[in-house]
Amino acid sequence: MGLGGIGIWQLLIILLIVFMLFGTKKLRNLGSDLGGALKGFKTAMKDNEEEPDSDPEDEPKDVVAEKAESKS
Repeated sequence: MGLGGIGIWQLLIILLIVFMLFGTKKLRNLGSDLGGALKGFKTAMKDNEEEPDSDPEDEPKDVVAEKAESKS
């Protein structure tokens, strides 16, 4: 038995049906798009971890005032 009672033959039949419905080109594009999205997500998470959290109380008062003026 395989995954959740699905055997290897059932998986092969499902794979064959998916290939017939979508074609290999669309599946290849889908795979590359998914890989690019995951790579971008990992990069963003890594950049977020490296960036120190800025606390307004740690900054000088003139910098906080400039930020408040630029938002207005």
